[in-house]
Amino acid sequence: MATRARKQFGQHWLKSPAIVQQIVEAARLSKEDRILEIGPGQGVLTEELLKPTQKVLGVEIDRDLCQLLRKRFHHHPRFVLQEADFLSLRFPEEIDPAFGDPPPNKVVANIPYNITGPILERLLGKIASPRPDTFESIVLLVQKEVAQRICAKPGKKAFGALSLRVQYLAQCEIICNVPAKAFQPPPKVESAVIRLTPRPLEKPAQNPKYLTTLIKLGFSTKRKMLRNNLKPVVDREVLGEILTNIGSFPEARGEALSLRQWITLSDKLGALAAAEAAAEPTEMIETVTESDRAESETLETEL
Repeated sequence: MATRARKQFGQHWLKSPAIVQQIVEAARLSKEDRILEIGPGQGVLTEELLKPTQKVLGVEIDRDLCQLLRKRFHHHPRFVLQEADFLSLRFPEEIDPAFGDPPPNKVVANIPYNITGPILERLLGKIASPRPDTFESIVLLVQKEVAQRICAKPGKKAFGALSLRVQYLAQCEIICNVPAKAFQPPPKVESAVIRLTPRPLEKPAQNPKYLTTLIKLGFSTKRKMLRNNLKPVVDREVLGEILTNIGSFPEARGEALSLRQWITLSDKLGALAAAEAAAEPTEMIETVTESDRAESETLETEL
């Protein structure tokens, strides 16, 4: 049964056995693992995931592909197919009962690039509300540019708000690059396999909502210095002193600060704002409003 890739679902079939093998190896699978695969498509990756694992849950939105997958894996008791939109699925509450307990502990998927942001948010949570039931690891095939931004180091051009938001919630690494010719039909962009390992920070931000706001402001105009982007929340001279104290410099741009420095900056500015608010309560109105507004946005805006 042949199926045509649908643009509305961002479908590109992975056809390279070598890349499939690299994805499987990156997931470090064992017979105890229970896998969530978002968008199994034609089942090429699914076939390999079933070999070393206990069970695979495939969540597929495309009705025609679900028919193909049922036919291909009807004999396989360790594969459970759930026809659903992953972004609308309450997870793990609405997992198909046939999958049983416990829920998946790892994610391995070739995801639609046009919804990478919302998928990451569903899998990891947000800075202010991390996912409580974290996965052991998340291996995804994504657009190369997005992979570079997620895994970028401070000081690099690709380092930005997306880097900070994901790295706050997980360790991030690029496993390999994937050429367009590895897909059918080939996408117009290059791709990459990334591995995310969710973990709590040893010293999280004292006010994660405020950190979210600060990151948004800090990268609102990327090539501007922080003393310009953060004018709405702190005096330039005060910011310069704080940046120097945390090991940076007064003329720093957002990409120059590490995640730890951003957290420290947030804690110091948050404490300063709280002290000023105690003296003049009305001064906090706009800060709170901006924080709530930033928190309501998803990673989708970064992609």
